[in-house]
Amino acid sequence: MLDINFIRENPDMVRENIKKKFQLHKLGLVDEVLELDKRRRELQQEGDRRRADRNKLAKSIGALMREGKRDEAEAAKEASRANNDRVAEIEKESAEIEIALKKALCSIPNMIADDVPIGKDDSENVQGEVFLKAVPKPFEVPYHLDILESLNGIDLDSARRTSGNGFYYLTGDIARLHSAVLTYARDFMIDKGFTYCIPPFMIRSDVVSGVMSFEEMDGMMYKIEGEDLYLIGTSEHSMIGRFMGQTIPENSLPLTLTSYSPCFRKEKGAHGLEERGIYRIHQFEKQEMIVICKPEQSDEWYEKMWRYTVELFVSLEIPVRQLICCSGDLADLKYKSCDVEAWSPRQGKYFEVGSCSNLTDAQARRLGIRFKNEKTGRNEYAHTLNNTVVAPPRMLIAFLENHLQADGSIYIPEPLRKYMGGKDRITVKQ
Repeated sequence: MLDINFIRENPDMVRENIKKKFQLHKLGLVDEVLELDKRRRELQQEGDRRRADRNKLAKSIGALMREGKRDEAEAAKEASRANNDRVAEIEKESAEIEIALKKALCSIPNMIADDVPIGKDDSENVQGEVFLKAVPKPFEVPYHLDILESLNGIDLDSARRTSGNGFYYLTGDIARLHSAVLTYARDFMIDKGFTYCIPPFMIRSDVVSGVMSFEEMDGMMYKIEGEDLYLIGTSEHSMIGRFMGQTIPENSLPLTLTSYSPCFRKEKGAHGLEERGIYRIHQFEKQEMIVICKPEQSDEWYEKMWRYTVELFVSLEIPVRQLICCSGDLADLKYKSCDVEAWSPRQGKYFEVGSCSNLTDAQARRLGIRFKNEKTGRNEYAHTLNNTVVAPPRMLIAFLENHLQADGSIYIPEPLRKYMGGKDRITVKQ
């Protein structure tokens, strides 16, 4: 959510930003916000004046009564009643305007960074750095479900019976690998100085609307029937919500946190072959990193965060690249974002396994997350960032394809072996 003062002073800049995001249907929101803001200030001025008049009228009524001027006192009382009625009308209209203004402000996208490439959608994202050379396999790599089934590591049929499409059972060494990856990612981030957290997996609607746009909420979140609770789509939601309405001491910043959670997503729509199986599902688990910092720190933390994910994948011998998200592929609250993509030997191309985003103060404004600037003595909005450390099962797909051996076994890189009981490979079950 943008600062109303910024919109008031830079309306053309805000309109140009909307155009860069190819959201022309939102251009009218700028004028709507300016008109609502103008009316709000007019009502505030009139309300302040009438409340001051109310005090004056009350004093004059008392004085007129003491002086025996009953007719004049009655006229003053009538003026006071009319004034009070108008104050009530102003307060009612002001409350309605506040609601409309917040809704409009929340629909205007955050300003994007100057270095964000301009493009309509994800097809125009830009490749960044590449890490580890992607080497083709000397044999055909099967579809990831075929690999999992050959290892007796998955049961989709039972999951369809218990839960429907988009769910799965992981079993045996594959289930253990899944947990090993998450545990390794947890320890990896703790070693980077991050504080480990396990957050609530359900949050209230005021937190949901604080961390994402209305469109995202409708497309992603599962609501608990009969309660003001939603299942989280990522631990970022409840981790950022933890600081809602708080003023954080400046000397506590940056807050660097890493969190584990299951994630629940609607994942609407039909998808191609490669996005079936366990690529696009309704429930998965993830290790996330969250940073809350001062504005001048967020660009530096953005670079650190996505590089931590790259470092983790490289440590597991999986080739990855950075993909810089273009303007049209940025969610409304994002200032800039990039994906980390892993190499798929099967497809001969990269696919997304994580995403890093700098949201500047967009979430902080919605949720009221501030810090006290010790130099100025003023409370300022913090900046928030989030990044995927690792998110099985997509990461498992990359892991299985890249570490598949000619005999069908899966090689386990050294960092994971202590989490796998010392195993250096998963073998095909006979």
